[in-house]
Amino acid sequence: MHLAYPAVLAVLLFCTGLYGVLARRNAILVLMSVELMLNAVNLNLVAFDVWLRDTLHAGQALTLFTITIAAAEIGIGLAIVLLVHRNRGTSHIDRLRDLAETDRTATDSDSDEATVADATDNPAGSSAGDHAGRPTDTRLTRGEATA
Repeated sequence: MHLAYPAVLAVLLFCTGLYGVLARRNAILVLMSVELMLNAVNLNLVAFDVWLRDTLHAGQALTLFTITIAAAEIGIGLAIVLLVHRNRGTSHIDRLRDLAETDRTATDSDSDEATVADATDNPAGSSAGDHAGRPTDTRLTRGEATA
């Protein structure tokens, strides 16, 4: 068998996985696309190992390590996705903006000024409703009514 057949199949698998990572917005589909890419790498490792007739079978040994890493990645990744889906109600990547990092330099200086202003207005300390200049969380949980 020629080396071109598994190489072309690996390229097709890798390109399909790359398209899935870049175009899909569902976290589970992104994880599946990463698995396709890893399987393309495994196919290349085994094909080149057979083509080179390596006596140590280094390509097949590396494939076993890759499969182990992929199993750990999918286990941890799926657990994280399920936890996020349970807490947020969606696994849509674009809707998970709460996990993104924000610019802390502007917000830290604003909260410090608000804390100083609150301390001068209320010298006895902040009340139970005051959160030191931080906005209160107004999101509803699943059990609360929206009316």
